Amino acid sequence: MSRISATTILIKLNGMIHYPVKILIAFGEAISGKAKFLHWLKSNGYPELAATANALHVNDEAFDWLMKHKFPHYGAFVKAVWDDEKALEWLKKHQFEFLALFAEACNEVEDALAWLSDHDLKIFIAISQKIAAYKAKKNYDLTDYHKIQF
Repeated sequence: MSRISATTILIKLNGMIHYPVKILIAFGEAISGKAKFLHWLKSNGYPELAATANALHVNDEAFDWLMKHKFPHYGAFVKAVWDDEKALEWLKKHQFEFLALFAEACNEVEDALAWLSDHDLKIFIAISQKIAAYKAKKNYDLTDYHKIQF
């Protein structure tokens, strides 16, 4: 993982970094499965975050919405969270450094988490933990042979 400077993040507001903290908190709650926050985001001018939260829950329709409505960087972020190396490279190639780093934090890469901590971006640490927890649960559910997979 390459390190990026705080200046790079502040100059290239090309990812989730530019949202107000209260919006990011709502996004984190939507990721946690709280539907009222998902609907609030959608109804209050943040449909891209609602779609990203849904796409993180492996919702293909939400992913397609991101791509159709000119949010491919959020689509790539979702894919990178789910271990798609090409998506991670796409983020880096297209200068979405923060989203690449955030995806790595969601995958519990220590350097990425340390960078967020060093730059006092606690909200992104909290969201990355929510995403990591959801991903772990989803992966467990998929491998639990007691559950019927359709």
